[in-house]
Parts: sequence; structure tokens; C-alpha cells
Amino acid sequence: MSIDATIAEVCIAACADTYLESGEVLAHAVGIIPALGARLAKLTSAPDLVLSDGEAFFLSGPPMPGDPEREEASIEGWTPFRRVFDILASGRRQSMMGASQIDRHGNQNISLIGDWSRPTRQLIGVRGVPGNTANHRVDYWVARHSARIFVESVDMASGVGNDRARAAGMKYHHLGVIVTNLAVLDYAADGTVKVRSIHPGVDPQELAESTGFALDVQDAPPTRTPDAEELRLIRDVLDPRGTRTREVAN
Repeated sequence: MSIDATIAEVCIAACADTYLESGEVLAHAVGIIPALGARLAKLTSAPDLVLSDGEAFFLSGPPMPGDPEREEASIEGWTPFRRVFDILASGRRQSMMGASQIDRHGNQNISLIGDWSRPTRQLIGVRGVPGNTANHRVDYWVARHSARIFVESVDMASGVGNDRARAAGMKYHHLGVIVTNLAVLDYAADGTVKVRSIHPGVDPQELAESTGFALDVQDAPPTRTPDAEELRLIRDVLDPRGTRTREVAN
């Protein structure tokens, strides 16, 4: 195991690990770290993963900015936007999205801050999050873990949490993990958020104080660090320009 991996690289490996048992699904990754995680998974632990350019093309492999001949990965398929909804509804897709708020049950908000009738901040709206959380696995990425994001109760539920899904009897609801710059979180048997691992060098007390609801941070194992081959792929093949530091500086 490497001892010199940065937190950004630890987060990329954690994002890649979300695809370990996914098989042939379309990766929908929002953000630099999640996108690099999906690309790392494609080259290592999840070769059947389907990547896209984020618009209409399926790719045979990840773009490789360090190789002038592979700045753009080979296009091997095309799908119009309307077909994405067919893929989504079939469950052959896996999303990692961001969040403006997440509560203890995994409800996610990207729509507004404040009271619905008179919000203090208007955000981007629910977008496709309700459909995602109703039809296939959804993971979340939070670049700056704070009590403003991890709240007791979201101001609006854009993404469906475990409590609402159980009450509604949602058959295909599947929340995976939440990767942040401090830790990897998942869910207990009762559907509430718990700590899976804490990143190397992170003080557990900092994690607890940066979360707006109670977390048991005692005895949490360290998040795994990427091995030498994963670090080579991240640094030399997938992200030689260091774009990962735009989301996580260290």
C-alpha cells in the first residue's frame, strides 16, 4: 500500500470502489473526482463499466490527457438523450452526484435553501435526482464536508432517502456510499448514515464536528489508500494535469 497518496487520490480510489460489483452499467459521475474514479475503475477493477463523454457518446475507454493520441477516447456507441431515460429506468446505470444538503436518512437536496414558500437560496432544482434514486444505485460526492451540508433534515428532498423510500415501498431504491474529503459514509440497517472509514490523517473529532447530526466516529477503520498501480494511472495516465486538486487541494 502507498503511504504518499493525497486525500484527493484516496477519494478517487474510494469512488472507483463503488463500481466493484456493478458489472455492465453506465457510469454517471458528476464532478472531477467522481469522473476520475469511474475511469480508474474501468482500467482496474470494473472493466465492464460503460463510460460516456457526458453527452451522447459511449467510449471504449477513458480519455488519457497524458497521451497525445488518446486525448479523446475512441467512440464506440451513440445514444440520443431520450434513450438515457430507458437505460435509467432499466436500472443499468449508476450515479455519483453532488449534494447541497444530505440528512441522516440519506435524503439529498440540490433544489433550494430555506422555506419552500420563501427560500433564501434558489439552487438548480431537483433535476433528474428523483428518478435516479427511484431506479438505480446512487452514491454521493461531497468535496467539502461540513455541517451546512450534512444536516438533521433537508430543506427539500430532491433525492429520495431511505426513510421515504421505505415508506413508499420503492422496489429499486439503492443508496450506496457518500464519499467526502474526510471520510466514506454508508448506511446502517435502519437506513441512517454511519461511518464506513475515515481518510488517513483525518482527526475523527473533526469529522464529528463537521457533521450536523450525531455520528459514531470511534474505531472507524482508515480508508484504503490507492496502490502503486492505481497511483500511476491517476497521476500519469488519467490526470497528469492535476485537475483533481481543483476539488480537493491536498
